[in-house]
Amino acid sequence: MCLVVSTFFVCKKTPANVVKQNQTHSRLYSRVNLRVHVTLISPRKRNIKKRSAGLSKMAFTAVWNYSVPLSVITLLSLVGTACCQAVQAENVTVLEGGTAQISCRLQNYDGSIVVIQNPRRQTLFFNGTRALKDDRFQMVLFTPRLVRITLTNVSVSDEGGYFCQLYTDDTHHQVATLSVSVPPDTPTVEVRQEAMEGGEVELTCLSPRSKPPATLRWIRDRREIPGVVSQQENGKTVSVSSTIRLPVERKDNGAAVSCEASHPALGGQKRVRHYRLDVYFAPTVRIIPPPGILREGDSLSLTCSITGNPLPRDVQWTRINDTLPERAEISGPTLQVARLSQSHNGTYLCQAQNNYGRAADHYTLLVYDPGAVIETHSAVPYAVIGGVLALLVFTIICVLIITIWCSVRQKGSYLTHEASGLDEHGEVQEAFLNGNDASQGKKEYLL
Repeated sequence: MCLVVSTFFVCKKTPANVVKQNQTHSRLYSRVNLRVHVTLISPRKRNIKKRSAGLSKMAFTAVWNYSVPLSVITLLSLVGTACCQAVQAENVTVLEGGTAQISCRLQNYDGSIVVIQNPRRQTLFFNGTRALKDDRFQMVLFTPRLVRITLTNVSVSDEGGYFCQLYTDDTHHQVATLSVSVPPDTPTVEVRQEAMEGGEVELTCLSPRSKPPATLRWIRDRREIPGVVSQQENGKTVSVSSTIRLPVERKDNGAAVSCEASHPALGGQKRVRHYRLDVYFAPTVRIIPPPGILREGDSLSLTCSITGNPLPRDVQWTRINDTLPERAEISGPTLQVARLSQSHNGTYLCQAQNNYGRAADHYTLLVYDPGAVIETHSAVPYAVIGGVLALLVFTIICVLIITIWCSVRQKGSYLTHEASGLDEHGEVQEAFLNGNDASQGKKEYLL
């Protein structure tokens, strides 16, 4: 079986006024009518007359001479139109909550239909006319060279590709990619467990939402503390956390640490969260004594200085082996007693406690009568003078002893040298005393 196909091309272009009146966004194309004539030749009828064969040959020649050149011309016309008219789109990056401008640039625009669609392929504008009821989108410019729309209060859900489409004999489109950047808010600091004196504290800095992920740094005393960083995706945004562990003592209570969040959208600025360490420890108690000596009739005021975390709320004042005086008044950490007497003598105790320990301090009160106080005050200068005189006498005695010892030592040395001289000239002196009589015996003379 043989198949003979004859093809006819008829090109018809839709008028421009008809295109403009069409308010739908379906594709508009040039209509091309293709006529196909199929002739089936059965093998049984191969004995066709020569005249019929000649007519078929003439028909094929006519189709080849007229239809093929017309098809080539139509194809070149479509290509030329595509090259002459074009659309360009620009990518946009905007902060969340800001305003994005989506622009479509046109080349050699001839009044064809321009359609702008969102990433879900919903038509936003059809030749400048709103097609989607979303007041955030506004057409701000529609010219033969530039079409521009704005999107206010941008969110991450608006991110994606926006289509700029130009409907001519062929459809031209470009995609403008909208990227939404989400800067981080000020991070928060969480404490996993209570910090006790001699233990460790675990701190976590959390930035719950950013795009791209924020960078977190711990700072203490202008030095960075390395932390363990983790990330978790929440749709199109990312949650970032950084955890550190610090050994703590009582002196670290109230120490400042900071967590800094940096992000490209912040332009070099940082979001900082300051935190002060809260270290729990047992209390300490110290009684501040009054100055001077107390006499009968004076007033007593004792203040109990307390430290601790948490700070003890209740302070207990007691007197050892006795009760507090009737005129004693307690105001917080202060004990006051008016018009003292010797009956108020004794040891006063201040006590405080919290959940982590207990502490106490004591003060011994001794009240003097006025006469005893005066004698005591007058005896003080004489005691000082007596001590100075005793020191002076002791110094003089030491100097005399050293002087005498040096003198005795020098005199003994002189007698020794004199005795040595007598031994050397003994015979001469002895001969002189005996009248140079060597035969006489030696005699001793006491000079």
